Amino acid sequence: MLAAGAGSRFGGGKLLAPWRSGVLLDGAMAAAFAAPVRSVWLATGAEGAAVWGAGQAFAEKQGVGHRLRHVPVEAWREGLSASLKAAIAALPADTDAAFVFLGDMPRIPYGLAAQLAAALTEADAAIPEVDGVLGHPALIAAQLFPRLADLSGDRGARALLEGLGTKLARVPTTDSGVLFDVDTREALAEA
Repeated sequence: MLAAGAGSRFGGGKLLAPWRSGVLLDGAMAAAFAAPVRSVWLATGAEGAAVWGAGQAFAEKQGVGHRLRHVPVEAWREGLSASLKAAIAALPADTDAAFVFLGDMPRIPYGLAAQLAAALTEADAAIPEVDGVLGHPALIAAQLFPRLADLSGDRGARALLEGLGTKLARVPTTDSGVLFDVDTREALAEA
């Protein structure tokens, strides 16, 4: 779960903004914990202690606190790639693949992660697709982790994934939640 950014377009405090009966981060956390994973690794940076506290509160409330791990991202100012690299580097050596969830995407459908996992059997990565547009989360096999270490700037792994050709499993969905992220306060009102 990448949640290290400052949310500058939002005006700060984005992941901790009120949403439904909790905070914005809760939506993405719910989807991550619904995935077929051993643990959820929460990468924090700009508002590290507060975001980590919100993640812990959510996990404890759901009874899954023992599955939550923390990844402090010292280089969070370098952008999304720094968060992704730190999170991947923190994973145990026996990790087969990793889902990449974004903390500002609260409407990811819960059953989608299992579909991505099933699709990964024939590919190096799997990602949802709505009418030809790639969404989130991405599921990335461990053999690609070294290539993630070469990323830089405020970009994730999108270019790497698109370059995989037939080794990228595109899982079709009609759920626009895979495309919906909150960058502004106006977008939060739509969440």
